[in-house]
Parts: sequence; structure tokens; C-alpha cells
Amino acid sequence: MLIARGQEVQAEAVPDVVLKTMLPFDIIVGGKTRFGIVTIPPGSRIPVSGLAPHDEDEYSILIKGTMLTTIGETVHRIHAGDSTLIPAGEAHAVYNDGEGDCVLVWALVKRS
Repeated sequence: MLIARGQEVQAEAVPDVVLKTMLPFDIIVGGKTRFGIVTIPPGSRIPVSGLAPHDEDEYSILIKGTMLTTIGETVHRIHAGDSTLIPAGEAHAVYNDGEGDCVLVWALVKRS
């Protein structure tokens, strides 16, 4: 078993947010999943501008708060307890337009 302790994981350099990759792809040989947690304060956006795709499917669960997720031209309101799947290659962004932090648990999964 592997245990990643949040207080021991270094946050990535993303403006205004606390983004931690708890278990990276290379944690095991041939790994296909990267797992982490991000805290997004009010008024913050990922990415800072535009939309960004990635090569993996993104699964997420919003643990705390509400936020806007933009996929192409479509904007979705996501609430605590909601789960999302953003297929690989879909350009997207998230924005915390609320008054408190959003906490999102995410997994990037490489397709076989």
C-alpha cells in the first residue's frame, strides 16, 4: 500500500490555488492514473486564461463549494457532491465564482 499524506506533498506552482498531485503516474511502473486535490479560492481560475485540454480523461468530485466549469462554449454549474468526467482532449477551465474555497479531488486516467 502507498500512502500520500497531504501535509507532506508539495503544492505545484499554479497562481492562487493549492494544487497537489498526491499520486503521480510514475508511482508504479506503467501507471495510468494520476490523482490529486486542488483548493481553489474565490475568484481564481484554472487555467488563468483560456481553455486547456490534456491527454487523459479527467474524473473529479467537488468536495466543497460551487464553481463554473467551461467546456468549449458551454458553462456548467458544479456543486459540492457533483462528479464530472471530461474526456481526453476536451479543452476546459474551472472558475470559483463563490464566496468560499472550492475543494476538488481529481484523477487523470490514461486510456489503454
